[in-house]
Amino acid sequence: MWKYCLKKTAQVVIVMILISFFSFAIVYFAPGDISDMYVNPEMTEEQKANVIAQLGLDKSMTEQYFAWAKRAVHGDLGVSLSNKSAVWPQFMQRLPATIILMGSSMILSLLLAIPLGLWSGYKKNSWLDNLISSLAYMGMSVPSFWFGMLLIIVFAAVLKVLPSSGMHTVGNVSAFDTFQHMILPCITLSIGHVAVYIRYIRANTIGQLSEEYVLTAEAKGDSQTKILFRHVLKNTLLPIITLMGMNLASLVCGSFIVESVFGWPGIGTFAMSAIGSRDYPIIMAYVMLSGFLLVVGNFIADLLYAFVDPRIKRGGASGGK
Repeated sequence: MWKYCLKKTAQVVIVMILISFFSFAIVYFAPGDISDMYVNPEMTEEQKANVIAQLGLDKSMTEQYFAWAKRAVHGDLGVSLSNKSAVWPQFMQRLPATIILMGSSMILSLLLAIPLGLWSGYKKNSWLDNLISSLAYMGMSVPSFWFGMLLIIVFAAVLKVLPSSGMHTVGNVSAFDTFQHMILPCITLSIGHVAVYIRYIRANTIGQLSEEYVLTAEAKGDSQTKILFRHVLKNTLLPIITLMGMNLASLVCGSFIVESVFGWPGIGTFAMSAIGSRDYPIIMAYVMLSGFLLVVGNFIADLLYAFVDPRIKRGGASGGK
């Protein structure tokens, strides 16, 4: 198991290095001159040259990358071009809001998808299966920004039962107030993932129901609920573990749109404003964070997969000998 973990850790490090290099290269070769953000026409040529030298923009791309990577490893992601403040503290200030929204939407996705997917697969081709499958197809087809605006119109503008934007009401920082503000963006962010999870769980449930251990449980007189949630569930969730790892980054990228629609004060709205102002340090930090979540999510998924399915551990261990 340790060899398997070390192998996966080495892969994570290599992928993160490649992500950081290509992220830096995209910004480096982007149209325009980044030095224009730091100099102004009133400066003399000598002053402009000094500013460019201080920023390291007079060096080659490789030298600039290694200098940036060295600072990034120590938590220095540069200074924002818009507000002239360090990028990392600004990210840390907004990251908890995104984590709360992302974690809540993931939990909601699993709570809805697991029972619906299991019953849809168990009741294959029934009216219940057709209804759940139709809702799942609709969930995969509906754009998140459109669905979010629809929820705002219905529940905030028409019914006036939920707030439409922000994380808190002015002067109210209670947990219940935060929960009310989180309902609409959480539903919007999770609807697409619920639909995908349902389809995967349904397909795996149908396959598992034909296995011998299910027929044995039925012969012993076990109830439908016990068969589904005690025997079938464990095997149907194996692909969902991988999907959850891959969806960590997509949740952050999805929050990019959802946070903008609902005015949620997370890193999504922060990155959106950075793109509008061409704030390259913030954009690079956002890309690195998304890549890091994707890689780490897959790493955790691989470990969980190996823990749940011993055959993977044995394969990883034998491969390392």
